[in-house]
Amino acid sequence: MAHRRLSIGNRPFASLGDLLAREKIQLPEVSLPELPARPLTPAEEYRLFKNAMADVVPLAVRKEAELFQRRYSAGRQDCEDPDAEAMEKLRRLVETGEGFVVRHTAEYVEGGPEWMPPELFRRIHGGHFSIEAHVDLHGLNVSAARDDFNEFMRRVIAAGKRTVLVVHGRGRCSPGPPVIKRRVFDWLTRGEWKRWVIAFTSARPCDGGTGATVVLLRRTPRSGRRS
Repeated sequence: MAHRRLSIGNRPFASLGDLLAREKIQLPEVSLPELPARPLTPAEEYRLFKNAMADVVPLAVRKEAELFQRRYSAGRQDCEDPDAEAMEKLRRLVETGEGFVVRHTAEYVEGGPEWMPPELFRRIHGGHFSIEAHVDLHGLNVSAARDDFNEFMRRVIAAGKRTVLVVHGRGRCSPGPPVIKRRVFDWLTRGEWKRWVIAFTSARPCDGGTGATVVLLRRTPRSGRRS
């Protein structure tokens, strides 16, 4: 089998010799320094380098070179520390709370009919409804909390309030799950008050976060068995 001859598409200097001969151009002879057969010492290599660089002119515009060096150094610093941005966000979260989203935590709660649009839950939690009244059940036992909650609900419903805040705490001092917080969830979804509740969510951080619940109430109680 005959070997196929390789072809090179781009050969810019293939006809350079013919061009120089036709134009009668004589190139200057270049003489390379003679190097000894033995390896050069560092001093000899430095001397040869200095001689080769003798006619080199430094860059006239130093500002551009300095700017390039600063950009190159900044780029290297970013590449060398890929976690810098994440650490900065973590620092702001710890020091100022920036970036903290209550809805992304396991303590966040929301409730309402199954046909309720998700946008309503986002609006309640986002503070789009002005809080007209609140009750603080934090630190009470279950019996006292139930009495205060029932009295509060009777009062706000009679007054025609539509958006209320129930502060129950996060249950951090309880040996198990948060007691009052769970009872508030039950009171809003069972019994006499569920017919008055449109929907509810955990509050914004400035209103108590997961230690409080914002409740959106109806003008009239819901009729029928629809849940």
